[in-house]
Amino acid sequence: MYRTKTCGELRLANAGERVTLAGWVQRTRKMGGMTFVDLRDRYGITQLVFNEERDAALCEQANRLGREYVVQVTGVVGERSNKNAKMETGDIEILAETLTVLNVSATPPFTIEDNTDGGDDLRMKYRYLDLRRTAVRGNLELRHKMAFEVRRYLDGQGFLEVETPVLVNSTPEGARDFVVPSRMNPGQFYALPQSPQTLKQLLMVSGFDRYFQIVKCFRDEDLRADRQPEFTQVDCEMSFVEQEDILQMFEGMIRHLFKTILGLELAPLPRMTWADAMKYYGSDKPDTRFGMRFVELMDVLKGYGFSVFDSAAYIGGICAKGAATYTRKQIDQLTEYVKRPQIGAKGMVYARVEADGTVKSSVDKFYTQEVLQQLKAAFAAEPGDLILILSGDDAMKTRKQLNELRLYVGEQLGLRPRDKFSCLWVIDFPMYEWSDEEQRLMAMHHPFTSPKPEDIPLLDTDPAAVRANAYDMVINGVEVGGGSIRIHDAQLQQKIFEILGFTPEQAQTKFGFLMNAFKFGAPPHGGLAYGLDRLVSLFAGLDSIRDCIAFPKNNQGRDVMLGAPGALDPIQFDELQIKVDLKKG
Repeated sequence: MYRTKTCGELRLANAGERVTLAGWVQRTRKMGGMTFVDLRDRYGITQLVFNEERDAALCEQANRLGREYVVQVTGVVGERSNKNAKMETGDIEILAETLTVLNVSATPPFTIEDNTDGGDDLRMKYRYLDLRRTAVRGNLELRHKMAFEVRRYLDGQGFLEVETPVLVNSTPEGARDFVVPSRMNPGQFYALPQSPQTLKQLLMVSGFDRYFQIVKCFRDEDLRADRQPEFTQVDCEMSFVEQEDILQMFEGMIRHLFKTILGLELAPLPRMTWADAMKYYGSDKPDTRFGMRFVELMDVLKGYGFSVFDSAAYIGGICAKGAATYTRKQIDQLTEYVKRPQIGAKGMVYARVEADGTVKSSVDKFYTQEVLQQLKAAFAAEPGDLILILSGDDAMKTRKQLNELRLYVGEQLGLRPRDKFSCLWVIDFPMYEWSDEEQRLMAMHHPFTSPKPEDIPLLDTDPAAVRANAYDMVINGVEVGGGSIRIHDAQLQQKIFEILGFTPEQAQTKFGFLMNAFKFGAPPHGGLAYGLDRLVSLFAGLDSIRDCIAFPKNNQGRDVMLGAPGALDPIQFDELQIKVDLKKG
């Protein structure tokens, strides 16, 4: 056998045993007549000892080992004289008797250590080496555990895992599709699924009343830290349910994951309407680990001659507890932050609550102390607090700017620790949102989302006011999952298509298969999908989901290790009957 034990399992109880280990050389150290080698495999690191007095030739062989050599060692487990409490195997070492080099290694382009000297691009190019690092491997082990516990929980609740196709038809709503040309059907294309949405609804029509799938999805959209062109979601659907049934079931799954993975017992999760989330946090995914809820100040600050406020459609602020010690330089930095093009505020007003309770502001010449005391009262502010105020001519836009300021200040004040979790449901989303680009109403979730029953009459009179039977799970300001009760009535579905601007012919072309299925007895149904990548990154305290994906893409959507996407051979275009001007690239 190549090994009888792994590099992570030996303890003092194994002292005296003769064992064989195999793995990669992490590092070597020569101290007098002794050579020490740290041997690493997936399970840990074990120290090997080569003694020149016992076997000079063997010790010389060990001295020639390079980093990442693959070796096999046989020896006796002994107790270390200088124990290493930071290693699980730090109480023992292997007194080497034989050494076999299974494979040599070129010098790696970066150190295979937790604190590596490799940058992101270099590590992604040599991802197979990066995956040897304990920190990265730990993220993938966590991902495995979470996927395992998801399956355990859903299996216990009677769900059936069903695979759906990867080559599907293109849909007009949502993000851009990745398309795949069909050789056997020239001029026609498959699309890679953005979600198995319609397929899981068909499974409900088929009588599979509890479905799930841990599934790859694809969206051709601009990338960021929590977005990849291909991602994994825990996709679920249930029949004969209302919204409450869905929330209870999948809150249970989140509670199960926190308990089994992190050992944390979650209290029942609070619920917040979309309208309140936007009013008090300026975001439909509020970070509720800390306070600083928005306070609207139109009645307090409007009408005193400060033209910026007097002409504003919205004035709102946050109170940063204990932040009155911010210097003028720090406040100027906050002002510059909100004026960045990505945020777009024109400026910021601030007010400090002094030790004696008086308020000093950046607009003192327009406001008496009496008015500033009303400002203080609106926030229930105390001495030492700092009030930050934004205004604008678009209430929703200004709230979103204030949200960015709130998160930025919360980060500065240490109010967003990665080991603290705050989970909630956001419910009662608008059914539609206006698209300036399309000049029409668009589905905020997707066109199969059911309106709240009491709002159905508004579809004929004021569709923009209709609320959806939709819900999102938010953890620490990150949307980790979302779903809705679906439309199961063909007539209502047709009306929704009409509001979205589809002609009956267009709706039949794109979704006829679903509409036709509904004619054969579709049950009431609904579901939800969790982003597995986002869940794992939150549990692991990562900045980016890339670090919990084995082979991720970079911010340009490229796999720099595989060189994908890449050019095709001209003969492949001929086979697909696609004409491409190769001179234009």
